[in-house]
Amino acid sequence: MLLDTSGLLCLIHRDEPQHEEAKRLYQSSPARFTHNYVLGEFVALAQARKLPRLETLGLSASLLDSENVEVVWVDEPLHRRALDLPKARLDKTYSLCDAVSFVLLRDRGTFQALTTDRHFEQEGLVRLLVP
Repeated sequence: MLLDTSGLLCLIHRDEPQHEEAKRLYQSSPARFTHNYVLGEFVALAQARKLPRLETLGLSASLLDSENVEVVWVDEPLHRRALDLPKARLDKTYSLCDAVSFVLLRDRGTFQALTTDRHFEQEGLVRLLVP
């Protein structure tokens, strides 16, 4: 399962409505991955929500060192492929971070994301955290 920005927020922030469900899904998933754009977006989102900065940065760093989560580093070819997706769907408001996630999910033949983001469903993927 892909760990998306909103899913990470639900996972660490106890006041999020889907916190318990995010924990359950995370713990039950046999494989977890994310990418460095998600980690950057997560830090910005947590800061905007005024979450404790040290905790936020600590989670981001711990994911880099985790044996249970693979962090994919976005290189130029992946970045370029991701840029093509929003260009092909101008009626959508996908972020570049979203587009990288969609490309990676399809590349891996998996379709589930720990996210509350409806864009995943618009792209035919599975949003595991439905508000």
